[in-house]
Amino acid sequence: MTATDPPPYDAIVLAGGAARRLGGTDKPSVRVGGRPLLDRVLAACAGARRTVVVAAPRPTSRPVHWTRENPPGGGPVAALDAGLRHTTADCAVVLSADLPFLEEATVERLLSALRASGADAALLTDADGRDQPLVAAYRTTALRHALAALAEGNGNGKGNGGDNGLTGLPLRRLTAALNLTRVPDPLASFDCDTWDDIADARARIREHGHVLDEWISAVKDELGIDLDVDTSVLLDLARDAAHGVARPAAPLTTFLVGYAAAQGKGGPEAVAEAAHKAAALALRWAEEANTANEKSAGEKAAAEKPAAERPAADGPGSDKPGPDRPAPGPGR
Repeated sequence: MTATDPPPYDAIVLAGGAARRLGGTDKPSVRVGGRPLLDRVLAACAGARRTVVVAAPRPTSRPVHWTRENPPGGGPVAALDAGLRHTTADCAVVLSADLPFLEEATVERLLSALRASGADAALLTDADGRDQPLVAAYRTTALRHALAALAEGNGNGKGNGGDNGLTGLPLRRLTAALNLTRVPDPLASFDCDTWDDIADARARIREHGHVLDEWISAVKDELGIDLDVDTSVLLDLARDAAHGVARPAAPLTTFLVGYAAAQGKGGPEAVAEAAHKAAALALRWAEEANTANEKSAGEKAAAEKPAAERPAADGPGSDKPGPDRPAPGPGR
């Protein structure tokens, strides 16, 4: 880490809820845009030094550390406490596993707001202005103190089945003890509690402003590719190949560009270089086609001219017989 790099952070993802309003379905595994909700959230906090998921282990798009609250199903405060025990960074991003529109940029905004404000936590607020404590960045020291105070005030586990005194407590009891700053974001704070929410999320990612980014992210996740490229370059290449060569050339050309980049340096620069070369070739093909079409059109126009408008075969003044110059005969 250099002096200009932001301090590292850890991530805690709560993925062990009962999802009663989804009929007990394993909500983190529900797919939106072809990807499980949990994987979408894990992509948003990919910059974390360590990611702790509080839930029963299951396959994920990237490695994480698994833990559970004791007893399982003890609620979000108990789960948060269980996850926090496995973090070491000064700041931790706490996220629920049902946020289909959360992005890495949103996580960075929360961390920046936390560092700039001096508050104990930076929370997203939803479209109605409500705090979302499970889409937030916390100072881990302040969070540990608040959790310890809650546990102490709740009897420190005595008479609670051996837990740490945090089972069943609402999150508002925790955030009430913290100094908060707020970051409005109606889209990123959208969570999926019901099947109607799931349907809404699936429809919204197909809107014009989101569909390409969503599709590219899903494909990269499916193929295990961690590569950021300028999609506008590839779209321009596909257009040039389709117009300058033939429509089927567009997907084939972009595939070959990717293959060439993988054989070379393999990074975004290699993709851009190969795309520019292929685009230049497509433009040369288009120029040749235009030249050929212009020549063909000129020849066709000349052939369609009335005979009277065409010059004589031997040029002006020819003495050879023609339509306008009959052959000499008697009396001529």
